[in-house]
Amino acid sequence: MNIAQYLDSTYLKTPLQSGISESQTLQKDIDLTQEAIDNSIFAVMIRPDYVSEIKKYIIERNSNVAVGTVIGFHEGTYTIQEKIAEASKAIADGADELDFVINYNAYLNGDLKLVKEEFVQCTTLCVQNHKIAKWIIEIAALTDHQIADLTKHISTWAEENFSEKDLNSIFVKSSTGFFETTEGKPNGATFEGIQIMLDNAGKLPVKAAGGVRTPGDAERMIKMGVKRIGTSSALSLIKDQSASESY
Repeated sequence: MNIAQYLDSTYLKTPLQSGISESQTLQKDIDLTQEAIDNSIFAVMIRPDYVSEIKKYIIERNSNVAVGTVIGFHEGTYTIQEKIAEASKAIADGADELDFVINYNAYLNGDLKLVKEEFVQCTTLCVQNHKIAKWIIEIAALTDHQIADLTKHISTWAEENFSEKDLNSIFVKSSTGFFETTEGKPNGATFEGIQIMLDNAGKLPVKAAGGVRTPGDAERMIKMGVKRIGTSSALSLIKDQSASESY
């Protein structure tokens, strides 16, 4: 199986989180991108501040590696206006794919109106600009019932507000990889959680992020029906090695 075509090779730590400078962070993104180019990895997933430079780097090398970035990351509690502003700049900078953290706290508090409104407005922005929108629901923060319910809501809102041809460009994604769990519980994709998402996503594709640490895990996820996998260890997966990092 050609795992590389399913992978979003990811580096999402800020300079503060990693203890390195902005220029060193950019270099990490450049290295990640060159690795993707050399190994036919589908996309790189980076912070918004670095999209412009990485897009330029890819164009200069005549590569078709996609540039993805994260919006409202990682808490998801940004206002709709803040998410729209961040997404608009990312699109202007050359992002091909935008992974939004849905306001799962608003969902947990019963404010479905807000969650629906941000989904519709932000997805509309992406569709109008011919970009991929992925919605991170943070499954580690949800019960199995909530995973099913939120995934189903997203599927319903997508079918109600967008055309059939647009649905393949609207993903439901499992995790940020930054949610802090207790008692050693996984904070990323699990087979059980992904199956619940697949069962409730309707016509929308599903992306598994975090927790896919071996080529066998990746192949199993793909056979289950996952269309994309986010990982900070893409090269390890395609070289048939186990991942050393949690995402």
